[in-house]
Amino acid sequence: MTTLSMYQASAPRVANTLKNLSAILDKAAAHAEARKIAPAVLLQSRLFPDMLPLTKQVQIACDNAKGVVARLAGVDVPKHEDTETSFEELKARIDKTLAFIATISPAQIDGSEDRDIHLKLGPREVQFTGTQYLCGFALPNFYFHVTTAYAILRHNGVELTKGDYIGTP
Repeated sequence: MTTLSMYQASAPRVANTLKNLSAILDKAAAHAEARKIAPAVLLQSRLFPDMLPLTKQVQIACDNAKGVVARLAGVDVPKHEDTETSFEELKARIDKTLAFIATISPAQIDGSEDRDIHLKLGPREVQFTGTQYLCGFALPNFYFHVTTAYAILRHNGVELTKGDYIGTP
């Protein structure tokens, strides 16, 4: 029987999805250009007024990806300022996040199932084991923001399919 390691369940999964998100942003930029839509219209679009816009969804997805990999590896989470205002800048943020993920080896993450993970979420602090954090918090949160970014663009007419999201060859 083959087992799934903490590394296999984390770093390659978020990296692959970020690459798909980058390709989705390419389609969004092309859509805006072809239809003479100012990119800022898509970048600031939301599914509902009280939800965060596309730009913030991408920023948070990147923050979640680098956060899960760093915390499971026991290293500091890199800080990225939230200054992106264009598709190119969001793609650069994704690239920066992917470059960080690539610096983490399987040996740094494997065996982190019982690692203590402490997070400050607003005014409260939460504690997880590595497995609880990965499966019950980090991955669901990451996929929520990527899915929301996809949904914002799809809602605004960008021709996307499930294959764009999951990266079907």
